[in-house]
Amino acid sequence: MTHVRLPAPRLRPALCFLLALLLPALTTLAAPAESEFYLESYTLRLDFDNVKGQLTQLTDKQNGHSFVEFQKDDALWSLHLRPPSDIGIITPDSANTFKTEPRKDDKSTLELIWQDFGLEKAPELRVVVHVSLAPKESNAYWSIAIENTGNLTLDSLRFPRLPGIAAQQNERLAAPIWMGQLAKEPRVFLCKPEKPGRLEWAYPGLLSLQAFALYSEGGPGIFLATEDTQAFVKRFSIFGGPENRLGIEIAHLPESSTESQNRYEPAYRVVTGTFEGDWFTAAERYRTWALEQAWAENARLRTGAVNDWATETALWIWNRGRSEQVLSPAIAIKERTGLPVSVFWHWWHGCPYDIGFPEYLPPREGTDAFRNAVKNAREAGVNAMVYMNQRLWGMTTESWEKEGAERYAVKGPDGKIHPETYNTFQPAPCAAMCMGTSFWRDKYAGLAEEAVLDLGISAIYMDQACLSLACYDPTHGHPIGGGTYWVNGFRMLQADIRERCADVVLAGEGCGEAWLPYLDLMLSLQVSMERYAHPGVWEPIPFFHAVYHGYGIFFGNYSSLTMPPYDELWPAEFAPAEPLKLLDTKFSQQFRLEQARAFVWGQQPTIANFLPAHFEERPAEIAYLMQLAKLRMRGLNYLLHGTMLRPPVLQIPDEEIDVSRLSIYAGQKDALKQYRQSFPRVMASAWLAQDHDVAVVLANVSKEPQAVSLDLPADAYPLPTSATLFRIDADGRQEIGPVPAEAHIDCTLPSEGAYIFEFSAD
Repeated sequence: MTHVRLPAPRLRPALCFLLALLLPALTTLAAPAESEFYLESYTLRLDFDNVKGQLTQLTDKQNGHSFVEFQKDDALWSLHLRPPSDIGIITPDSANTFKTEPRKDDKSTLELIWQDFGLEKAPELRVVVHVSLAPKESNAYWSIAIENTGNLTLDSLRFPRLPGIAAQQNERLAAPIWMGQLAKEPRVFLCKPEKPGRLEWAYPGLLSLQAFALYSEGGPGIFLATEDTQAFVKRFSIFGGPENRLGIEIAHLPESSTESQNRYEPAYRVVTGTFEGDWFTAAERYRTWALEQAWAENARLRTGAVNDWATETALWIWNRGRSEQVLSPAIAIKERTGLPVSVFWHWWHGCPYDIGFPEYLPPREGTDAFRNAVKNAREAGVNAMVYMNQRLWGMTTESWEKEGAERYAVKGPDGKIHPETYNTFQPAPCAAMCMGTSFWRDKYAGLAEEAVLDLGISAIYMDQACLSLACYDPTHGHPIGGGTYWVNGFRMLQADIRERCADVVLAGEGCGEAWLPYLDLMLSLQVSMERYAHPGVWEPIPFFHAVYHGYGIFFGNYSSLTMPPYDELWPAEFAPAEPLKLLDTKFSQQFRLEQARAFVWGQQPTIANFLPAHFEERPAEIAYLMQLAKLRMRGLNYLLHGTMLRPPVLQIPDEEIDVSRLSIYAGQKDALKQYRQSFPRVMASAWLAQDHDVAVVLANVSKEPQAVSLDLPADAYPLPTSATLFRIDADGRQEIGPVPAEAHIDCTLPSEGAYIFEFSAD
């Protein structure tokens, strides 16, 4: 039996005596069975099966909770091979020999070794796992090496696999799916006996940062993360199984270049950490590591590289169509409110949306008319950002054949293109183009150059930017499958565009830590999740913002007062009879909820499908939006540059409201669906400014005044030692008085009202 313990730090005799008295009361460890060995620190203990090296217990010693329920068929890792191999999967069960030993150079680390697999193609195959415990935090660090791979063709390595996470009451799953999403009781939908479910997210990509968390609300939790500073392609997964079992794992994708070296070892550590709290606790733990990385240090907002007009934008108008449908409404709202207004412009291009990319030029209204409209808008103080998808090429376009684009498209493991179809009215396949090819980067940069320098636009929205794909085309010149070529390709693409077009602003869809040094703006739409997703298991949370607010500018909202428009280049027979028809006012609270989320979570306000007539037809909704936009501009040291603190707890019951579910642009018959759902009456957030002042931000989405009473405990809200409390609204800043030792806020939020309470150092 092998026991591995971390060396104890040198302690004073009196402290040693005190710990000797207290430790038995704080933690009780059962002696391991003869078939087990363990690795232990003062905060965490890992027990392993001595027969095949499976993790049998992962115990947080601070609360005594063990996160792993072991079964004999569990496997800590699995190696998946690509055809034509006749062996599909290699697991620890495949090894005839397993041994363990502490590393000689690091007594706090354990080494697990599997060998003698009996494989003709890799007779010397060996799998080596290193695991160590952090001395002060409840983190276990894992690394793995696949040695002597011989003639095996590696597809993916799943490690670590924890297939039996112990069930808890009030379980929550928090994942940074772009902005972030939270699911209650994930076993209910993942552990169905008839068909266990699986959720899998690519990083870098839909998973905006490299971690997710599973926890009991306010209780024990576990997170799975990687410390990858280069953005290698990988997949994070959570999956259900029989007997209500829930598992987590990471799939690492080997680079083809490593196979010739007869070895594969991911170039980063994996972390399994435990905590007690909620999703924000997990975000804070991740933030400690994340803000030390190069993408934070070089983030464009942090370095002051973003063009002033983009940082100063108070409101985005997200409209579609010709210039009179887009620029004219934006100019009207700017003249009416005096706010800095910018335009997010779809359907300006000469091709049908979701079909004809990248044949954007010339604009559908003609080059001269478009250029003049953009020039007039800029002279009126309105900058235009146009849509240009940064990875799709329509496979039915003339240019697809003429330019031989197929050669440079992303290929799957089978060597084929896997088309993507988005348009529901005229289904036409699109191919994802490989960011690892200079052909595609040159093509896109050339289009961007023409749009900026010839047409005069100020910014490019690079749709689907914060996504990555694994490509298996050996002719592209990048590693096959895994690697860092996608993000590196995007780095080269944006650098080329900026070299050609000085002062251009680049925006991308979604959030992504790896893109922070390359994008000026990130479109973050989960504030409107209910409008595009049927009520289900997820609700939005600002997971990414909790880590990276102040390092990027977030904007966007599906919030709209109308039915959607319809692209004039789509088939006429599907066009709605009344595009942009006003929605029923029963959905007004949904509109306010979406705008309030964006406001309190630190985003630039956005409205879709705005028309000047809405000032008279929907004055209350527009007034609410204008109020939040003006108030945000008074609090930019928090809501643009600040660090998010734990959201304050409000003792206000939720309210059931009417919710519309419909696209903001794909109008069709009977597209509007509706349902009722409960939401908070008041949205709240808290912020730490760079000068260490603190603010609490509140927005009432209901039509009734709301009494707010909340405490600000010192362990969560680092208020200045001596401070004065101010209340800020859309009209100005009012002094309330000195802040007592026990900070507390009591106020009545007006109907559809919003405040910022600022604790400013004296």
